[in-house]
Amino acid sequence: MVKDPFRELDDEAHAVMNGLLESATHAALAVVREDGSPSVTRVAFSVDKGRVPVTLISDLSLHTKALRNGRACSLLIGEPGEKGDPLTHPRLTLHCLPQFVTREDAGYSDLRAWYLERRPKAKLYADFADFNFVRFEVLDGLLNAGFGKAYKIG
Repeated sequence: MVKDPFRELDDEAHAVMNGLLESATHAALAVVREDGSPSVTRVAFSVDKGRVPVTLISDLSLHTKALRNGRACSLLIGEPGEKGDPLTHPRLTLHCLPQFVTREDAGYSDLRAWYLERRPKAKLYADFADFNFVRFEVLDGLLNAGFGKAYKIG
């Protein structure tokens, strides 16, 4: 019998996860295209006041079409450090459902202000007609907090 490689989430794991979420300025977004093939891209990243992952993306991007189809997607958060094996550095994978936030939605102005406070360079394009905020409803996830420190989330 194979031993379960996942540990129970503990305070240390929560601290690593929170650190990754708070410090990340971008994430890798994986989507499934209409033809069923996978695609991965880099997106700007933040969390909203409720600590829900959020990005600001253009309708001109191919991944936006996949997100608009309401298909599940995933985010990979965390970057390797400057030294050492990249696989020993913490990273977080979140399996999500995309939720577009329209300008007419309650809370849009608050989300816009919060996001732009955290990502001020986005002010250059945030109000372009083709740009939209997307919140990611987290279904579950995986945290790799370093060698031998794997956790299931949710």
